[in-house]
This record gives sequence, structure tokens and C-alpha cells, in this order.
Amino acid sequence: MAEHDLSKTIIPYLDRHLSFPLLTHLAETSLFPAEQIQRAQYELAKGTNMFDYSASLFQMVYPGEPVPAEFDVKRQEVVKTNERLQQEAQAVLDVIENPDVAQALRQDKNQNLQYLKDNYDLTLDQITALYNFGQFQFTYGNYSGAADYLYHFRVLSTDNERNTSAHWGKLACDILTGRWDVALEELNTLREAIDSRNTTLLQATATSAAANNLPEPALAQLHSRTWLAHWSLFVYFNHPQGRTLLLDTFLSPTYLNTIQTSCPWILRYIAAAAILSRKAAAGITPAGAAATPISSKVRHAIKEVVKVIQTEEYQYSDPVTNFLKELYLEFDFEAAQRELGKAEEVVGNDFFLNEFKDEFLDNARYLISEAYCRIHQKIDIANLSERLNLSPEEGEKWIVNLVRETRMGNDAKIDLEKNVIEINRPPLPVYQTVIEKTRQLAVRTQALGVAVSRAGQAAPQQQQQQQQKEVKEAPAVAVA
Repeated sequence: MAEHDLSKTIIPYLDRHLSFPLLTHLAETSLFPAEQIQRAQYELAKGTNMFDYSASLFQMVYPGEPVPAEFDVKRQEVVKTNERLQQEAQAVLDVIENPDVAQALRQDKNQNLQYLKDNYDLTLDQITALYNFGQFQFTYGNYSGAADYLYHFRVLSTDNERNTSAHWGKLACDILTGRWDVALEELNTLREAIDSRNTTLLQATATSAAANNLPEPALAQLHSRTWLAHWSLFVYFNHPQGRTLLLDTFLSPTYLNTIQTSCPWILRYIAAAAILSRKAAAGITPAGAAATPISSKVRHAIKEVVKVIQTEEYQYSDPVTNFLKELYLEFDFEAAQRELGKAEEVVGNDFFLNEFKDEFLDNARYLISEAYCRIHQKIDIANLSERLNLSPEEGEKWIVNLVRETRMGNDAKIDLEKNVIEINRPPLPVYQTVIEKTRQLAVRTQALGVAVSRAGQAAPQQQQQQQQKEVKEAPAVAVA
């Protein structure tokens, strides 16, 4: 299963602090040797100000060797720098936390800066101390404190580049502290900033100094969206409504194009989210749970995801995407069964998906049952249980519960003596068939009419341009 691990692919698109949880998770699996993971953790940690953590990792990687003296030297320098930045930031906080100042501040940042300068001699350079201290706290792992300072800075600052950097830093802090509701708000705000196509904002991307030298704003925007797609996985797979929100975002044309262009491996998480949301999309909720509203995009997510998987198969595939391909494109239930067995291991080892392993299997089995029952009228329970990778006893219980939970209860009857399910579907009325086949006919006809009209208007202009071209070329031909 190591060949299907995406950690090495995803980490280059993350801040080094966001990479630590992925490596910690890998250390708990047996996919890679422990020595390799410890060395990777050390290489990441030594670039931060978390010296105690770095020293402990050094002792693991190089047992028996003394810890380099440079760690103590850097620690003393960091303590001095931290005290200096704290004093500079505290001077600003003492002003803005004054109740009178808080009441006087308005929505207009320029007006606020002028007010602070006139009454308290605070300038933008002094306010930047909040950014510097917040960023410094982030480097040694005080994520909660860093989030507060970066938030206060962003409220007052008019520096777009630093504001964007503070957005990324605040999002990372919220992720690392597990504040998922706040992280979701920050994620949406940052996505709107990136999608606004503001040139200044596009030139500043997540913790990457090289991004400021990107020649084209569109390329910088693509780069930012690619990073955001990876960072958002932390939020979408921890927030209660995250899976449906992921589908709403990643199946939009903008982010689907980004994923197809820059990071096709994100298809694993789109496919997994579509499978995890299938029962909810079908209106099946656990007993006692309130039904949440589902958008039409999520309701038809499986169909859209399968199209993308078919298109991008040449770039990326794994057991999760292959499961949907075999089930909905090849209609090969035996192959789908084999891929589901592999997908179970992939999901169990994946950092973002491992907590959803049981839910993933339950929804995947529902998809197989749904497709199998759609094309059969009499189903042998033992045979279907085998398709679901369940024993006959487990399969019988699972199928009985499925019939009770879904609409199949109106059309399906279980004969336990014969150990079969009989499905009696009423024939679809002819008029309903006609309505379904002609539902989009009016829209298509209108679109075709518009296209023909535009082509008719463009033809005379093309003819005129061709005549002008012939007139210009005529003297040259005569001379020749």
C-alpha cells in the first residue's frame, strides 16, 4: 500500500508545521521504515524554532551522538528576539485593546490608521509588529497566540501582501489548534480573496517567497488555488459538514480545472467525499439524526465524479477511483469487489480518510447494492453478500437493515426461506418516459438557435475580411 500513499505528494504544498501531523500518522502505520520517517521529521523540525522537539528528534536519528551546540546558541537568540518582538507588539495591543479605542474604530481601515496616528502616534510600521510577533510565535509552535496577533494585525493593516500572508498563517493556526468552525470561515474568506483576481493579492501566496516573482497573475492564482485545495483537506475532513462542502467547492468549474491541471491526486478525496455523502444524498440518515439540506451538486456528485475519473484516468488512479470506475463505467461487480478490498486498506492508511473507514465501507456497499438491485429482479442474498465482501450472516443482517432504511422497502421483499430478495418495480408510465427524454429539449433548442444566429452574423464579416485580403494581395500577384 506504500505506492498509494500520498503524503510525499501532498507535503510540498503544505506549510512545514502542517506536515508534522502527516508524518506522525505515517509513524503509526507500517508503510515506511521508522528511520525514514524520523529523519523526515527532523529535517522539517530543524527549520523551525522548536528546538526542544528538534533536539529530541536528533537523538532518535543519531543515537549516541551529542546534541549540536548550535541548538543552545539559537535558543538564546530566539529568546532575545521573542522578548523584543513581544514588547513591540504589546505597545500596540495596549492601545487597540483600550475600550475607548475599540469603540472609535470603524470599518474603514484608512480612517482607523489616521485616528490611531493622530491620537496615539501609532503608524502602520508599528502595527506591523503584531504581524512579526504572530509570525514568530508560529515558528516555535504557539499557534493559539499566533492566531490572535495575526487577527489583530489583519483588522488594522492596509498592506495587502502581509494581510494575505496573515490569512494563510491564521488558517494554519486554526487547523493546528482544531478550531474547525473558525478554520472554515477563514478558508472561505481566503478563497474569496484568491478568486477576486486582485493582482496584489495574487502575488502573495502561502508561505512561499518565490511566489512573489511569478510573472503572470493567472499563474499565481492557479498556484494559490492549488495550495488552498491541499490545505482545505484538513478542514473538510474534520468539519461535520466538510464532505458535502468539499464537493460543492471542488466540483465547481474553477477548482475542478485547478485539480485537473495541477493536482489530479485530489480526485481520491473527491471520490471518497462523494461515496461518504451518498447515503445523505439519497435521504438516508441515522436514526435520531436530523436531515441536513443537500445541494443538487452533492445529490448528483457520483455521476459528476465518475465523468472526471474517466477523463483523468491517464493522469491518476487508485483503488478508490477504480472502485467507482469499475462499478459505474465497466459494470463489473467482481472487479468493483476487488477494488473495494484494496480501497479499504488505502482509506485505512490515509491521513485524512482513516477515521471514515467504516463509514466509507458502509456507503460503498450501499452503492454496490443500489447498482446491483437496479439491474436484477431476484437477488441471491449470499451472492450479494459476497459482492459486498461480507460473510453470509453479516451480509444478511446488512441487507435487511438496508431495505428498512431505504426506499427499497416499498419495492423489495425478503424471502428468508429461499434466501433471496425479490424486487417488483412498477413500470414507468409512457408519458413520464417522454417527459424525462425531452426535459432539456427546449434549453438545447434555444442554445442551438443562439449558436446559429451568431454564426450567421459572423459569416458576412468573415466574407468581407476575405475580400479585403484578396484586394490587398492582388497587386503583389500582378507584379509576380
